[in-house]
Amino acid sequence: MLSIVIPVLNEAATIKYLLTFLSENSSEENEVEIIVVDGGSSDGTQKIIKTFIETAIVSVRLLTSAKGRAKQMNKGSSEASGEILYFLHADSFPPKNFDKYIISEVKKGNPAGCFKMKFDSNHWWLQLAGWLTQFRWRACRGGDQSQFITKILFDEIGGFDETYTVYEDNILINELYKRKKFVVIQQWITTSARLYRQKGVWNLQYHFWTIYVKRWLGADADKLHNYYLKHIKPSKKEAPQK
Repeated sequence: MLSIVIPVLNEAATIKYLLTFLSENSSEENEVEIIVVDGGSSDGTQKIIKTFIETAIVSVRLLTSAKGRAKQMNKGSSEASGEILYFLHADSFPPKNFDKYIISEVKKGNPAGCFKMKFDSNHWWLQLAGWLTQFRWRACRGGDQSQFITKILFDEIGGFDETYTVYEDNILINELYKRKKFVVIQQWITTSARLYRQKGVWNLQYHFWTIYVKRWLGADADKLHNYYLKHIKPSKKEAPQK
């Protein structure tokens, strides 16, 4: 079984669309479950999910946890029934038959990896950034590309580091690259450029690069979080989790 884990926080505008998309674009060959982990939404996200569950054609569960993607994803993984975990952001849409691609790679002996990614934007820089994700280079990785990993390997690593409220995806990816257990599936996942549209492409990219460099220079989780709050965190009128 493939367990899709989706952390959400105030995603009322997108969550029904994503759940419908996943239901309609998974193959009928594999057993799939969707676990949505809410971190304390106040915009009706939970109500939308509960309504969707009533008529869902695939298994969908709603869990709650403390806010923070690492905590939410760890909660989802602890409740997952599948041998393979697939962590997906609420505004990212994998290719049709994504489950077949993931399970095929695991059967080949590749216990972890992601899809190559493109943004829903025509901005030349975002198109270039997406094009580069087809390569295996560590610098081209990020959470928006989604992350599949066997439950055994995920537990061996210790899951997501919950001390990190930002950069948690990259911490896990670093562990996988250390083990040389990572593959890039050559199919496109499409992710929203909403935060780039809200903050400005170059402004946001500068701050993402700054966080990357700060972590490389040894900044701890608190310093990265404080920088995120000051320069990146969306306002209440903006989508809150990205």
